[in-house]
Amino acid sequence: MNSATSSSHSPIASGTAASKILADSGTSVVLHARRSEIADGINTRRRNRDYFPDTELPARLAATTDPAAALDGADYLVLSVPAQSLCQCLAAWTAYIGPQTVIVSLMKGIETGTGLRASEIIREVTGVPGERVAVLSGPNLAREIMAGQPAAATIACLGEDTARRFQTACHTPYFRPYTSTDVIGCEMGGALKNVIALAVGIATGMGLGHNATSLIMTRGLAESIRLATAMGAQPATLAGLSGMGDLVATCSSPLSRNRTFGTHLGHGLSVTEAATETRQTTEGVKSAEAILDLARAHDVTMPITTVVTAVLHGKITLAEAAAELMQRPTKPE
Repeated sequence: MNSATSSSHSPIASGTAASKILADSGTSVVLHARRSEIADGINTRRRNRDYFPDTELPARLAATTDPAAALDGADYLVLSVPAQSLCQCLAAWTAYIGPQTVIVSLMKGIETGTGLRASEIIREVTGVPGERVAVLSGPNLAREIMAGQPAAATIACLGEDTARRFQTACHTPYFRPYTSTDVIGCEMGGALKNVIALAVGIATGMGLGHNATSLIMTRGLAESIRLATAMGAQPATLAGLSGMGDLVATCSSPLSRNRTFGTHLGHGLSVTEAATETRQTTEGVKSAEAILDLARAHDVTMPITTVVTAVLHGKITLAEAAAELMQRPTKPE
């Protein structure tokens, strides 16, 4: 079995982690890298020097800057690129995708302007049917996966057989995948938790305490469930690995880019300064407004997402954001 894991820009950290899982499960993997120095380092020194310089990569993993070479004979194309770059990347790769290749999305963002999820963009640009488009999402911090620490995820696909085949392809002693047919729930859980993690990071940076961060996580899950189910997701999915599981990991860990970005904001940095300090793609920043647009389109109230978006656009201060959330009208839980 062969797999091409295509990565570009900073999500190569997630792409490298996914490549390691697949290679450790016995799958031959070709990682597509944007920069030749990354590909050369993987091929000659078995290292991704920019992100995991101390981790030796499996022998089954090779790298290339040529998308045609990466996709040649691939059973799976595993995509780890920024959500806002997906359409452009797919346009360059579609000609090389085989007639039976399954496309697996690792992305956790919503496209601005269109409000499309990654699986929707994939189907629209490539013409690949939904039975061959899968989503992998869960509490999967890349650095922990690279260290071989235990992790799990949900693989969602309209084609149950497709999900089960990929489940076999990425099952290792340290990585346990589950399957689902709820693609919407799996994708929305991954995208929504990033915005909530920004809010948790802001509260952490402001020194508001654990009660406040627990409040944000809990009520953040509630508003995430409201939007996802309004879009057709199953509520149980948001209580699973791709929902609550990913939310807890992203909101709790200092390894989380979104939480870290929010913490910088809470310390008083501007959005531009926080981006410079974080140095990696932060999907919640890019997706917050698109998620809020979806909420409005589905007539769903999302107070945490609303104030985070306002903070990111400089419409309210941090103190005003905290006050606005705490002064909302009381109601039954």
